Amino acid sequence: MNELDPIEGNWYLDLESNQKFEVVAVDEDSGAIEIQYFDGNIDEIDFDTWRELNLEPIEEPEDWTAPLDDVEPEDIPYSEMGLEEGTEEWEEGDFPTTGDDDSFHEERD
Repeated sequence: MNELDPIEGNWYLDLESNQKFEVVAVDEDSGAIEIQYFDGNIDEIDFDTWRELNLEPIEEPEDWTAPLDDVEPEDIPYSEMGLEEGTEEWEEGDFPTTGDDDSFHEERD
């Protein structure tokens, strides 16, 4: 039995199944908790089932978009893509256009 509250947007590890999932919705009126596993599957459980799970809170996985087939670039926060807000693509100076393979790793002025 766990003492953790289901919090929308938080990630958890089910220690018995070794599956990572995110709480995507909590409806206290109906007693339902909607979760999305890292592989993309969505499930709905009730609060009693939640309390029975052996859970550990975890950080958001590094590549949380991996299981999603229909993620559009505008759905991903700019910081995840290395862009600044309002920028839709990388500028020409962001990548080397000439030089050897190591020029990519050299610092730019």
